[in-house]
Amino acid sequence: MFDLNRLRALRAVATHGSVTGAAAALGYTPSAVSQQIAKLERETGSELLDRQGGKVELTSAGWLLAEATDEVVAVLERTRSRLEEQRDRPTGRLVLAAFPTACRGFAAAALAGLARRHHALDCRLRESDPHHALGLVVRGEADLAVVHDWHNTPLTLPTSLSVAELGEDLADVALPEGHPLANRDVVTPYDLREERWIGQGTGAMCHEWLVRSFAGLGIEPVIAYQIEEYASQVALLEAGLGVTMLPRLGRGALPPTVRVVPMQPAPSRRVSVVWRSQADRRPAVHATLAALRGHWPYAGPGRPDREAAA
Repeated sequence: MFDLNRLRALRAVATHGSVTGAAAALGYTPSAVSQQIAKLERETGSELLDRQGGKVELTSAGWLLAEATDEVVAVLERTRSRLEEQRDRPTGRLVLAAFPTACRGFAAAALAGLARRHHALDCRLRESDPHHALGLVVRGEADLAVVHDWHNTPLTLPTSLSVAELGEDLADVALPEGHPLANRDVVTPYDLREERWIGQGTGAMCHEWLVRSFAGLGIEPVIAYQIEEYASQVALLEAGLGVTMLPRLGRGALPPTVRVVPMQPAPSRRVSVVWRSQADRRPAVHATLAALRGHWPYAGPGRPDREAAA
């Protein structure tokens, strides 16, 4: 018997054309992917990758296993779906991955409602950045994921996933009290060209969005404080160390020493749910998607208005 995660690592290399691309898609490091495939080569007694210089190609044995992986995963997914369908109710373990503001903004309430309505469903939640969450779903470590992407930083979805859009989440500029722009009705990227930013680190989607937003002006924003955690960003704001961009979803109350000003053009991120297409018929997937839609905090699929988001 072959380890399914190792087979998935090999299939990801076949799909993305490199160990690095496979690692990014799966949420692993390149060395972890290489180790998985090395173990698979020992298990099969076959060379699976042809490594020449900086290029990696699958051998004939590698392609045989990669193609078989699709069949194995599809059979397992269909079997689980059919078992649930026979019971005609959501059952078993269901893992949802979601980015932090989605966790506190609506996913927690959605899962709590699911647990109350479906006692045979074991709901679990994993906080995860969108890029990593996609890998969790592709690998089968999560059943669904709430992800986001900005309109100038689109998220590339694997073809094996289905997607449903929940809506859009606006973001505003947050500044310390006393900042020269704090009492403005609106600010533009040009107004913020010389600011020191508090933001997420390199590789995070919000980091990419911030860099691209200023690229059209020929400006490279100074991200002086790379902070992942929301409360810490707010603490730095209170200390007057910089400015940041705060999405409205899951924002909560801000201290009186922090001012929020809309930005024009208004930045927004699209929030969606993804799951494996092979699980389309699972009652648990349908129930979870309905719960997430029901707890999405903004009316309708469009952008939240300012009053609803406050």
